[in-house]
Amino acid sequence: MKRSGNADLPLHYGHVPPWLATRMATLGLAITEAIIVEYGKAEVIRRLSSPFWFQSLGAVMGMDWHSSGITTSVMGALKKSINPLSKELGIYICGGKGKHSRETPNELLRIADKTGLNGTELVRASKLSAKVDNTAIQDGFQLYLHSFILSSDGDWAVVQQGMSDSSSTARRYHWHSENLKSFVEEPHTGICGINQGEILNLTSNNADKTRQSMMSITTESPNRMLAEVQNLVLPNHHDVRSKDIDLKRLGSILWLAQEKKPADFEELLLLEGMGPRTLQSMALVSEVIYGTPSRFTDPARYSFANGGKDGHPFPVPVNVYDETIKVLRNAVEKAKIGNSDKQHAIKSLHQIARNAEKNFVPNMDFEKVIAKERADSWKYGGRTVFGKEKAPGSEQLKLF
Repeated sequence: MKRSGNADLPLHYGHVPPWLATRMATLGLAITEAIIVEYGKAEVIRRLSSPFWFQSLGAVMGMDWHSSGITTSVMGALKKSINPLSKELGIYICGGKGKHSRETPNELLRIADKTGLNGTELVRASKLSAKVDNTAIQDGFQLYLHSFILSSDGDWAVVQQGMSDSSSTARRYHWHSENLKSFVEEPHTGICGINQGEILNLTSNNADKTRQSMMSITTESPNRMLAEVQNLVLPNHHDVRSKDIDLKRLGSILWLAQEKKPADFEELLLLEGMGPRTLQSMALVSEVIYGTPSRFTDPARYSFANGGKDGHPFPVPVNVYDETIKVLRNAVEKAKIGNSDKQHAIKSLHQIARNAEKNFVPNMDFEKVIAKERADSWKYGGRTVFGKEKAPGSEQLKLF
């Protein structure tokens, strides 16, 4: 098992308003279904075990792009929307925040009874992953969230988060069953949190002798782990800045959406009727579904799909959000009955954006990009936790 990195997650308090929570659940389900149709159940589990993809998913769903609240809100939205369809999808989400995390063993046993999976082993995996991150790794973070994501084939992932009162930061831990050889030697797919120096980590390869002297959990050492370390560092500032973004990737998508028209691309004729702003959102959602791991190194970029609930980088464009959900859900439903034309059109959108990016030289004014989104927000039904956006002056801003 590989440990895929760490990230700064500033603690962020507040609530997700009902109008956004409902849409997050709907979009999260549509993205999950699209991945299952294209790649299968195991890919959903694998992606949720990736810190970078998870952060990108939260950003594209309209959550604050960098804060600790992404973990609770995304897992809550997915559990709400996926579990009623678990039998059909083959994906189950257990646990959650606080008291809900303590229900994980009972939930797993009930699922095991329905699916024929080994409930005892699943409960053991849940408890050990929590014990490792709360006890074997003494980094000053106390776990308060534990989510266990399971497929009917037995693949699982764990997403859990701890909080440090002293530093006002959070750390998120990711696990994946695919290559797990030991719960006590480098088991994580990712650990996200602020680097605070040397910590006691009994799961480190260097702690082998210490572990052997403390407990006899294994009789032989696991094979040497082949790990690729990823570092996701999220800053304390709430606003999105140009240094947080791959401007070439973002710029090519904005150019594609605003300087071109969907009708210019033969592959997108099936999506005719989508306006430029919805095309921008769909291009980023398409990447979350079809993009390769290297595409998620700058999660803040995905906040340019549907903004953020606190208005960063701009208010959530509710009308665009709803149109994006409509297009994606329609494509998924068509694909389920064998008509995958719309699904292929959305997939081709990701490829067209990548092609546009190859020779693209960003020359946009980043601050004007955000200013224009905010100025136009009222047109798209823009909302934040503070209320609805009102129409400003009529001045137009040119991006390029």
